Amino acid sequence: MVVTAAHSGKRFYVDCICYNMNAENSFPRKEGYLGPLEYSSYADYYKQKYGVELVYKKQPLIRARGVSYCKNLLSPRFEHSEAREGDFSENVDKTYYVYLPPELCLVHPLPGSLIRGAQRLPSIMRRVESMLLAVQLKETIDYPVPAVKILEALTAASCQETFCYERAELLGDAYLKWVVSRFLFLKYPQKHEGQLTRMRQQMVSNMVLYQFALNKTLQSYIQADRFAPSRWAAPGVLPVFDEETRESEPSIFGEGSIPGNEVQKDYDDDYTDSIQEEGEIDGDSSCYRVLSSKTLADVVEALIGVYYVAGGKIAANHLMRWIGIHAELDPQEIPPPKPYNIPESILKGIDFETLEGVLGMKFQNKGFLIEAITHASRPSSGVSCYQRLEFVGDAVLDHLITKHLFFTYTDLPPGRLTDLRAAAVNNENFARVAVRRKLHGHLRHGSSALEKQIREFVKDVREEISKSGFNSFGLGDCKAPKVLGDIIESIAGAVFLDSGYDTSAVWKVFQPLLEPLVTPETLPMHPIRELQERCQQQAEGLEYKASRAGNVATVEVFVDGVQIGVAQNPQKKMAQKLAARNALVVLKDKETAAKKETEKDGDKNNAGFTRQTLNDTCLRRQWPMPQYRCINEGGPAHAKRFVYAVRVNTSDCGWTDECVGEPMPSVKKAKDSAAMLLLELLNRSFPDKPDGKK
Repeated sequence: MVVTAAHSGKRFYVDCICYNMNAENSFPRKEGYLGPLEYSSYADYYKQKYGVELVYKKQPLIRARGVSYCKNLLSPRFEHSEAREGDFSENVDKTYYVYLPPELCLVHPLPGSLIRGAQRLPSIMRRVESMLLAVQLKETIDYPVPAVKILEALTAASCQETFCYERAELLGDAYLKWVVSRFLFLKYPQKHEGQLTRMRQQMVSNMVLYQFALNKTLQSYIQADRFAPSRWAAPGVLPVFDEETRESEPSIFGEGSIPGNEVQKDYDDDYTDSIQEEGEIDGDSSCYRVLSSKTLADVVEALIGVYYVAGGKIAANHLMRWIGIHAELDPQEIPPPKPYNIPESILKGIDFETLEGVLGMKFQNKGFLIEAITHASRPSSGVSCYQRLEFVGDAVLDHLITKHLFFTYTDLPPGRLTDLRAAAVNNENFARVAVRRKLHGHLRHGSSALEKQIREFVKDVREEISKSGFNSFGLGDCKAPKVLGDIIESIAGAVFLDSGYDTSAVWKVFQPLLEPLVTPETLPMHPIRELQERCQQQAEGLEYKASRAGNVATVEVFVDGVQIGVAQNPQKKMAQKLAARNALVVLKDKETAAKKETEKDGDKNNAGFTRQTLNDTCLRRQWPMPQYRCINEGGPAHAKRFVYAVRVNTSDCGWTDECVGEPMPSVKKAKDSAAMLLLELLNRSFPDKPDGKK
């Protein structure tokens, strides 16, 4: 049953009738408040608060729950909800119970079950509408792919639903890059790597994909806004917002207007959610939405990805043709492999048996393999350098590794999948593969400087490998010569050509060659990112300062204005990474030392509970709660500092001295600092009760 409170106009679900309570019962005291009672009884509360004189004070009170706002049931927090029809609001609606006099309640004409069902309607209709759009787009594209997958490709992460296009976009991006690279490589055999790269950029850049999306009006299908049920209106019906009700609605849950004890406290999530949605109404006065060009480009790549998952390369190529990307060659248009006229002296200088043994395959055309290991500094008659093969090999490895990670880790979040791909597909990782497989010894080049760089890098890698448990995946301490990563990609291109354009043959060769492949368990977090996230969690200011003297770059790391890490390296990025790693070591050592000191002193109340410890002390001694005040607040936005003071009014000695804490980067930490000093003062002033216990 739903009732309307006559004194406030609010609606409530009736939970039960409390026969042991009536309006003459004492009005409950606020939690933690030890002062005099504000209201002597429920009758007194209604008289003072609303000016209502109750007539039937002996009648039992009704326990009820406020009728909450409609919830966004498409949100991830409702994904695993298994609430039944009868207890839907019990499991999802977390709110306070209130106690109402029956004489102030009017029975609502609609039953509670109908109202609860109606609250689900906006979310249901939102899903139906989005699915209909996906079905319409599916029919337009005219290829049998599940509509739910198309909806996934059309849903941005900003919708905050249980799915989004980011995983599919990662796969589609790699496949698109591969198909276009193969097309350009085969169609223009005379163009060098730089020209091919520019042409590929002109075909698959975000702006080009954005124009394709506009031409197909994809912007009308994309779901990019978070669903707010309070803004929903039935099709053909204009939304009606009761401003007066909306402004007063939160008072249902306000402490000062609840005539009863709280039963559940963790209602903040839903209630905050409803306030945010209401705020969106005020700010959303426009009749259009803004989509970035990148969002439309990402949706194109995501559609390619979901079509590839659903129907392989045939479906993905169909989608690409529909969108306007033509990157397919008829078999008759593919030119035959260029003939190699390799001098006998070059053939004798290459150890084909060892090299092919490492790769695990025999080349039909040795010229492909020779070209793959020939650097531009080693001109030879009849043999080109590896740059063209590197162009196509980079794209095929990116596609194959991304495909492997995508289908292997199906439940991995998009961000983590992106990190895996970045760790597996990068020049640093490929260069270490070349050293581990001893492919660097087969490189044909004519540069003494390059030879020195390779020799030094090989020495550093061997030292890395000798470290117990070391796992680089591109995060090592030494920078790799680009040529070593390039020959891995160029050999992949050579395998692709020699196998008759068969990508499965490339993966058969390179899957064991790249072992061990990165996994979620072995993926390390980059030191710079780890330090940034740690400082954000701790509300600490992070700053890097870089300088250069000659060929050496120096990077210093400051946390809350204190230098905690420094490193030097010829390359600034490497110096920043090493400085961040050093800073993390220092911070972790400090945390370990502080933990040991805490355990040594037997202090079970860590800094996160300092204020709670002070509150508990005041409650045990029956003192009022401590009073905090802000002494100072200043500094730049990235390094703001707060200073707080605290004091307490003791029952026997009056007010304590005001204890001023240290400058801290957050209000919570500043209050903790002041509370810790006050606790020490109280322990000295009351030696018979050092911990606040009687």
